[in-house]
Amino acid sequence: MPPGHASEAEFESRLSVEQARTRVLALCAERRLASESVALDHALGRVLAVDLVATHDQPPFANSAMDGFALRGAELPREGERRFRVAAQMFAGAPVDIGFGPGECVRITTGAPLPRDADTVVIKENVRLDGDAIVVGAGERVGANVRPAGEDIRAGEQALCAGDALTPARLGVLAACGHAHAQVARRPRVALFVTGDELVPPDQALGYGQIHDSNRYSLGGMLRGLGIEPEPVAHLRDDKEALRVALLEAARRCDLVISSGGVSAGEADYLPGLVAEVGRVHFWKVRMKPGMPILCGEIEGALVFALPGNPVSTLATFQLFVRPALLALQGSNEAGLPPRKARLAMPHMKRHERAEYLRARLEWRDDGACWATPLEKQGSGMLRGMADADALVALPEGACALEAGAVVDIVPLPGLC
Repeated sequence: MPPGHASEAEFESRLSVEQARTRVLALCAERRLASESVALDHALGRVLAVDLVATHDQPPFANSAMDGFALRGAELPREGERRFRVAAQMFAGAPVDIGFGPGECVRITTGAPLPRDADTVVIKENVRLDGDAIVVGAGERVGANVRPAGEDIRAGEQALCAGDALTPARLGVLAACGHAHAQVARRPRVALFVTGDELVPPDQALGYGQIHDSNRYSLGGMLRGLGIEPEPVAHLRDDKEALRVALLEAARRCDLVISSGGVSAGEADYLPGLVAEVGRVHFWKVRMKPGMPILCGEIEGALVFALPGNPVSTLATFQLFVRPALLALQGSNEAGLPPRKARLAMPHMKRHERAEYLRARLEWRDDGACWATPLEKQGSGMLRGMADADALVALPEGACALEAGAVVDIVPLPGLC
C-alpha cells in the first residue's frame, strides 16, 4: 500500500469511526495480555484480571455503627424512660465476647463486635448517665445503629469483576476481603516515535522551517495518564530505511507501536507503505475530521498505530483509537463504553460529509444538564484549542445544521473529572 492521493471514490470506501473502533477492539481481544500478581500498594489504576469472590462476610461480624450502648431491643421503653445498668464495655478489636443480663447494657464503640444477645445500639447522645447506669427514653428503634454481618458483601458473592479498573475504593474492597495482592493484567509495552525532519527539541532555537516537537510530550502524557511508561521516545527523521529498522526493532520488543507524522499521502510519508511491506495494514484513513490519515496495522504481532502529525489530529486519534486499544489489551470494561451526552450551547453548521470532532468546553448549568461550547480555534494544528478543551463534541457523518440545545455525543479528554 504505497502512499498516494486517494480519489473521492476511494475515500468514500474508507472506514467510519465506529467501523474502525470495532476493528481495533476485535484486534485487541485477540491479543489480551497475560496477568500478574501485584501488591495493593502498587495496584492503583491496574485492571483486575479475575473476578473477586468474597470468602467471608464483610463485615465479618455484627458490629456497632455508632458510639453508644448495646442492649436488647425488646427491653426498650415504649413510653417514659427505663434505666439500664452498664455491665461492661466493648471496644473495637475486643478479643473476647461479652455477655450481659436483663436490664443491663454494654458501653460500645464504633466498629466493636456486638455482644451476644444484643441487637440494638442507642447512641450516647440519646441517653442520660446516672452513676453506673444509663437512662433511655421512649422512641428508640429496635435494631438501630447495628451493621449486620455480611451487610456489605456476603461470603460467596462476587465483589469485583474482571476488567474493573482498580480505584482507591476497589483497592479497599480487595483489602477488606483479605487480599494483599491483586491479579491484574500486565501493562502494555509501548514504543513511541515522533517523525519529521522539521522537528527540534523545545530547548533548541528554531531554524528556518523548523517547529518544536510537542507530540512526544502530549502523547507521552496521554500514555502516562493511563499508567503506561513508554520506552524512551525516539525522534526519527523522514528516512525510509531508518523508519524500517525502528519499526521492526520496536515491534519485536513491544505490544504496541505508536508513531506521529509521516502517515498521509505526501512524498515523505513512508509509513503506510512500510507497514504494508514489513507487516500488515488493517485500515488506513478513517472518515473523520481531524485525523483522517490514521493507520492501524501490525508488525510481527505488535499492533501499530501511525497517527497524523498535526497536534490536534494526533491527540484526537489517540483518544478515539489508541486509548481504547490500550484498555482492551488489558481486558478493561471501559474499553468499549458508549460516548457521554451533552447539549450544544450554540448552533453549529456542518457542511462536509466526514464525522467531525470539535474541541469544546463543558459546563453544568442550573438545569442539571451538561452543555458543550465549541471553541473558536478548530484547526488541526491549533494545539491551544485542545489545551483549553474539556471534551470533543462528536458530530456524525453527513452535512447537518444543529440548533442550540441539540443533544450530542462527547468524548471527555484527560483531566476532566
